[in-house]
Amino acid sequence: MPIIDSQVHAYEANTPGRPWHSVPNWPPHVTGDEMVAAMDRVGVDGSIFISAFSLYQYDASYAVEVQRKHPGRFAIIKPVNPADPAVGEVIAEWKKQPGAVAVRIMLTARETGLKPDDPGLDRIAREAARHGFPVNVLFWGNLDAGTALIDRHPGTRFIIDHMAILQPRTPPAPPEPWADLPKVLELARRPNALIKVSGACTLSRKPYPFPDIWDPLARLFDAWGFERCLWGTDWTRAFAVVNYEQAVEPFLKTDRLSESERAMLMGGACAKAYGWSPKRS
Repeated sequence: MPIIDSQVHAYEANTPGRPWHSVPNWPPHVTGDEMVAAMDRVGVDGSIFISAFSLYQYDASYAVEVQRKHPGRFAIIKPVNPADPAVGEVIAEWKKQPGAVAVRIMLTARETGLKPDDPGLDRIAREAARHGFPVNVLFWGNLDAGTALIDRHPGTRFIIDHMAILQPRTPPAPPEPWADLPKVLELARRPNALIKVSGACTLSRKPYPFPDIWDPLARLFDAWGFERCLWGTDWTRAFAVVNYEQAVEPFLKTDRLSESERAMLMGGACAKAYGWSPKRS
């Protein structure tokens, strides 16, 4: 079964032609070609390329360019704007885009300041379901709002970013990195939700290969089931904490996963969730 990374961000350098909205602590550029090279070095067959909100906001034009150049290696997802009254039309147009597999909502208080009952969130959830799209949603640090959104729309499929657990952008991990895990386990009761096991290595308080992540992850796997867990690196957001190889290898080499569990976690569940599988040329 192919290995699919459920979340990566590629981007050009910050230039007047395609300026960044903000300047995070990421490398100065990780182009689509550079991302493919990084994937090739560690045996990742394909990735879900999520247009970086912190850099490009709701403009996914670079993701479209990269997917067009590497159609067998990337599926693409764009954030959509709850404040846009025409967001339904935006989603309808995105559905026509080759390689597009979902839309994304940013539901973190720090990044958007949205209220949990913002009508734009409900509009996105309804329109995405109408067009057969799952909704990726980031609500780390805002679990109650994310849970309420999922509960309001049982007919919409939600894919929860980064285990819904706030992750550090620089080391070290916080003293209690898994403090929100009980709420995440309770979320598993929602049949319309799946969860990305992405960025997990950034939560380790031990050096590579991060042995302390496996006990909390075992609880998450037990609650959600491997068929609803999508492994991912969240590279390059995780760049300052782990490099790409360090985010991949622990999952390939651990003895805490059977071969069938590894295949489902590192590709099978993702392919099913998005209806997309990579094709190497």
